[in-house]
Amino acid sequence: MAGPLLLHVFPGFGVGGAQVRFAALANRFGPRWRHAILALDGNTACTERLSAAVPYTLVPAPPRGGAPLARLAAIRRLVRALRPALLVTSNWGAIEYVLANWLPPRLPHLHTEDGFGPDEAAGQKPRRMLVRRLALRRSEVAMPSTVLLRAAREGWRLPEARLHHIPNGLDLARFRPGAPAARLAVPGAGPLIGTVAALRPEKNITRLLHALALLRREGIAARLAILGDGPERPALEALAAELGLLGCTGFLGHWPDPAPAYGGMDLLALSSDTEQMPFSVMEAMASGLPVAATEVGDLRAMLAPENLPHLAARDPAALAAALRPLLLDAALRARLGAANRAKAERDYDQEKMYQAYAGLIEGLLYR
Repeated sequence: MAGPLLLHVFPGFGVGGAQVRFAALANRFGPRWRHAILALDGNTACTERLSAAVPYTLVPAPPRGGAPLARLAAIRRLVRALRPALLVTSNWGAIEYVLANWLPPRLPHLHTEDGFGPDEAAGQKPRRMLVRRLALRRSEVAMPSTVLLRAAREGWRLPEARLHHIPNGLDLARFRPGAPAARLAVPGAGPLIGTVAALRPEKNITRLLHALALLRREGIAARLAILGDGPERPALEALAAELGLLGCTGFLGHWPDPAPAYGGMDLLALSSDTEQMPFSVMEAMASGLPVAATEVGDLRAMLAPENLPHLAARDPAALAAALRPLLLDAALRARLGAANRAKAERDYDQEKMYQAYAGLIEGLLYR
């Protein structure tokens, strides 16, 4: 007997935190559920992470132009045609599907929030807060970070019983010290800084390039491997050339499986303006790496206490200061990497995450 159909609406199904988590969850439970995946921007790259055991279809989105009421009516027609047992929406970009589900007949609904885009990096927009407050009151809402949980409680004022804090998890056997490592083709000499991110404005790789340039001007040898792709890549490559960093920086593109790449790094850098509970930081921790990062989202709670001095304000000089001692001291890198691995083992086992989401989904399907 075929499992119940879940309709997942993503603003985009490229490789990102929410999409990677969904793929891992779908792989864990295989044919237990069927999945219809709707990517509003047409990007479906994360399907490469789904195993052959996962029954899924890709659903084209209705046109996004036109009057709001006409769009909502088109969404309702699409949902009626698919006849899913559960609607699962992701982030603000899918809010129209939440609104279309407001009137009866209503589907059981799970909404996941993983963070804010660049337009809300400095603070939430009041109109969006109000829409979330009204639209999500009858939905179950799952969030990986305490920052988002606080926003849902205090800003959106959602009912406490509807809120679910489910920290992200990962495969600790696949991301581990001593796992098979990839050789990252980056020219130059010195410790290798890695960053794993979609090349979008909110990831602010510009900040990391400027920090590296500051360190190089001090005479500190360092290299940088940038794993990821996106619309910012041409501008970032041009900036690296302008700063004289092409001899120590590699733009390595998108990696379907980044696990071996962490073994080729000496440390991870994260330079984002906004994050919540980034997978790249968890993956680096599990791989036994120290982390230098802007202090965003839940990073202060995520990292081992020993690593906390390497959190930085959101400017290049502060990020360079967080990176500097790690680049100069291999023993420090090893000590912090071991502490991060121990914390990942304690807090980020993916099976806890799987069972929490499965319980939430099954509760909605069969209540």
